[in-house]
Amino acid sequence: MSDVEVNVDEEEDDADMGDLFDELQELEDIVEDEDAREQVRETMRVAMLASAAASPFGRVIRGFDRGDLAEALLGSLLFGIPMAVEGGTQEVGTFLAPRPLFLGGTFAFTVVLSIGIIYVADIQDVRVHRPILGIFPRRLVAILSVSALMSALLLTAWGRVDWASPMLALANVVVAFVPMSIGAALGDLLPGS
Repeated sequence: MSDVEVNVDEEEDDADMGDLFDELQELEDIVEDEDAREQVRETMRVAMLASAAASPFGRVIRGFDRGDLAEALLGSLLFGIPMAVEGGTQEVGTFLAPRPLFLGGTFAFTVVLSIGIIYVADIQDVRVHRPILGIFPRRLVAILSVSALMSALLLTAWGRVDWASPMLALANVVVAFVPMSIGAALGDLLPGS
């Protein structure tokens, strides 16, 4: 192996993996020997793997275990507790209760938003693994279920809903369900599980 002198200028302190890939791409373009080109490509592949391993982002996520469930529960509560103690939740619930179309739209919006966070936003590379009934992704079902259950339990336990008026109680639960689902999805994905 040869000794290589590395000269680092102050301007190059902010170099990142993108710069490395650019340099390797330039090297690949000027190398004439096919074996050497293949070695440069292999170096680029290893650098990509090392980059993904160095960051909690960019990993491939499959399955849904109790650790993921705990992260979703924590995220749900983190976003849901302010909804339980704040009076705006009841105001919005009171508005939605006599409007079932808006209530259903709010619920549907939450489901679509959760799908977007988990599968579309590219926060992580999330793969569907063994869907329930071959259709419903376990991660999505779990995140929505834990959010809905915690919303109902939290609002009920803290006396924020009265189930004697079930439509009003349901509307309040749906209102709290919106941010709790966002929190559950982010809580599950951001740690890079």
